[in-house]
Amino acid sequence: MLITKLTYQCCVLFPPDERFGLTSQMRRAAVSIPSNIAEGVGRGSAKDFGQFLSIATGSAYELETQFLLAAEFGYLDETRLQAVVSELVELQKMLYGFQKSLQSEN
Repeated sequence: MLITKLTYQCCVLFPPDERFGLTSQMRRAAVSIPSNIAEGVGRGSAKDFGQFLSIATGSAYELETQFLLAAEFGYLDETRLQAVVSELVELQKMLYGFQKSLQSEN
């Protein structure tokens, strides 16, 4: 949920004309990450949970790309970009590790 919070904080800095473009895309991807984790937990099986973790991982990579684009467009400074991308990379690693641990249980 930290990534979602950071995303919303960063998107406030974007120009108003990005409200329905990159801002909307980034917020959806950011919200998708914890939402898919939660939904996967609620499914009750390791296989289903693994599928939802996979979706969350995809959203994390999508969001990383969008942050890189935002920086490329000049919406974020390098310091803020590196802080958020660092958190995202750590989350991606955790999600990957969690997926692998679920696979080894099967």
